[in-house]
Amino acid sequence: MPPLTTKSGEPINAVYGLVSMFLRAIQDLVPDSIAVAFDEKEPTFRHKEFGKYQSQRPPTADELSSQFEKARDFFKAVYVPIYSMPGFEADDVIGTIADHVVEGKGRGLKEVIIITGDRDILQLVDDKKNIKLYMPVAGLTNAKLYGEKEAKERMGVPADKIPDYKALVGDPSDNYPGVAGIGPVTAEKLLEKYDSIDHIYAHLTDIEPNIRQKLVAKKDDAKLFHRLATIVRDVPLEVNYKDMENWKIDNPDVIKLFQEFGFKTLTERIQKVGKEIEGRKQTTLF
Repeated sequence: MPPLTTKSGEPINAVYGLVSMFLRAIQDLVPDSIAVAFDEKEPTFRHKEFGKYQSQRPPTADELSSQFEKARDFFKAVYVPIYSMPGFEADDVIGTIADHVVEGKGRGLKEVIIITGDRDILQLVDDKKNIKLYMPVAGLTNAKLYGEKEAKERMGVPADKIPDYKALVGDPSDNYPGVAGIGPVTAEKLLEKYDSIDHIYAHLTDIEPNIRQKLVAKKDDAKLFHRLATIVRDVPLEVNYKDMENWKIDNPDVIKLFQEFGFKTLTERIQKVGKEIEGRKQTTLF
């Protein structure tokens, strides 16, 4: 994406991309309710449990970090509630609210669709609970809706086994290595036969010696990595589901904000989208 700046010269391209994706998503999905989750600046419980967690990541560039508050300003302008919790990641917040909704705490909402580019969230996909994932597949213009079938095709294991899989093979993006010598093929076979990390370690005597030796050597690490990979679904949040229903993209607040951002094309688009979706709301979006 070419560099974009506000009238005052501040970088704004990341916000432009976020808004473009958001508009595409609500056109495709026509949600009844919307909430958004953000990470906090403070270290999470994962950083405290594993000092090397995400330590390989470079500091966020100034031109990107300066846009976080502008992104929040956009969601405030369209009346979308923002949730976060110190000590937890946005993924944990999403997982918690999604479970609340399907457990009947969401004012009668029956479906949750999560928008993200992070495949870690695929572990939340659940056909029985009606939780799906809407993930970009080509820039900002194309996205795919993931159910359990699509999640397994993407990851090689069922959605609910993704934390077990990552505990075995590791996750370079989060900087934990998994069990040395266990690759994707072996991990998939182990999980297909034994279902989970706990059951794998409960049946070590049934596993061929070479693989068993690797598993035994990294047992504590594997259990730790499983905790790191698992999205928390009981974050102590206070959630107002009524607020999630109040979103409105075609309103004076967002038009004024877009004028400050210099979003001429998006101003026209947001007015058009607002008219298209009026009266068609039907699901829950994160």
